[in-house]
Amino acid sequence: MSTTSAILPPCEPYKIKMIESLHRSTREERDRWIREARYNIFNLRSDQVFIDLLTDSGTGAMSDRQWGAIMTGDESYAGSRSFFELKETINDLLGYEHVLPTHQGRAAENVLFSVLVKEGQTVPGNAHFDTTKGHIEFRKAEAIDCTVAAAYDTTVSHPFKGNVDLNKLEAYMREASESVSFILITATCNTAGGQPVSMENIREVRKIADRYNKLLVIDAARFAENAWFIRNREKEFRNHTIRQIVGEMFSYFDAATMSSKKDGIVNIGGFIAMKDKELYRQASLFNIMFEGFLTYGGQAGRDMAALAVGLREATELEYLDSRIGQVNYLGEKLKTYGVPVQEPFGGHAVFIDALRFLPQIPREEYPGQTLVVEIYKEAGIRCAEIGTLMADRDPHTRENRYTALELVRLAIPRRTYTSDHMDYVAAALGNVFQRVSEIRKGYRLTWEAPIMRHFTMELEAISE
Repeated sequence: MSTTSAILPPCEPYKIKMIESLHRSTREERDRWIREARYNIFNLRSDQVFIDLLTDSGTGAMSDRQWGAIMTGDESYAGSRSFFELKETINDLLGYEHVLPTHQGRAAENVLFSVLVKEGQTVPGNAHFDTTKGHIEFRKAEAIDCTVAAAYDTTVSHPFKGNVDLNKLEAYMREASESVSFILITATCNTAGGQPVSMENIREVRKIADRYNKLLVIDAARFAENAWFIRNREKEFRNHTIRQIVGEMFSYFDAATMSSKKDGIVNIGGFIAMKDKELYRQASLFNIMFEGFLTYGGQAGRDMAALAVGLREATELEYLDSRIGQVNYLGEKLKTYGVPVQEPFGGHAVFIDALRFLPQIPREEYPGQTLVVEIYKEAGIRCAEIGTLMADRDPHTRENRYTALELVRLAIPRRTYTSDHMDYVAAALGNVFQRVSEIRKGYRLTWEAPIMRHFTMELEAISE
């Protein structure tokens, strides 16, 4: 008998006590549904989807402690106890004194940018996400991408593909600092493939911001996942707790916007956190105008109570090991089928390189969206294009902005799906990859909104 102990495999640090039934549709049904949806995956009904990887935003499963907090939430219009519970949690974890709740992340951007962003200004940073760029361009300002070049090569292995290119940022600041409103870091960086930003990079960007007397703001939607990568990939932090890393991360920023629907593990909510009282006062005006009173800001008290619990749960190492481990599991499975993916894998999603997957589809026929539709038809899996359609048109020329990466994002909701679901997703992608030579044509736009078009666009299939 062997006396050698077996190495225990990774295991989710929770058990399931409630389930939700899913409908397995036929190929014929899916063909009809996606055609009726004008080939826009956002137009599908949720019961027409088997596995929903459209987004990790607001789609996670809350814990028993969060549901318990919902039952005891305080719905007072002003001075809600639940607000002060949330504020105390944010003070404790992030170190910011001033907090404004909002109903979600883009609302936080809307409020803060109403104070900070003026026509003709610029906001340099690392690959701004769609709503961020939309709020900047809506104000007739410009988002300047200063992401490291490695982020735009899915075959290159780099531990921090979300990093800001310091030389590029410094050169831009030297040339155009007078036009800069503030510097923005998105951590993790969704548009680059859910890629993390290193603590070293954050420190250096802080130095640049100080040199030019500019605010440094973080889009903190996935801050806990970013802290996990810092702990695992920066030697200095190997023995730090997640909360110690989070505390240092936020110490370098002047303000934060957050969609709590990600690393807050709630279904709705967001906030702005700030160090400066005067900035808080200016933002408070817009919060009252757009969101609600200062102690609820578009959220019910019960949602703030659940968020206070969720922020603490999201910064537990066991949870993050499981969360990011599931993303890695799917990524490795996809590789066994030969599916080209962004490597290393990100924190919340696996990103497929659509240009390598469908090299025969011209850019003007939207290969990313073509792949999204094929994945849905194959297995009822809903995912998202992160490419030319999401990038919108250039506000000056109105030409398509052909992005360096044309990605398809498989965003995994938190604590929602099992390994069996991931196996199903990988097998479905493998099937599509096997018949890739049969996919000869893409799609054309028949209608689009002037900004953030991917949410409501309509397309038609291009015939042979």
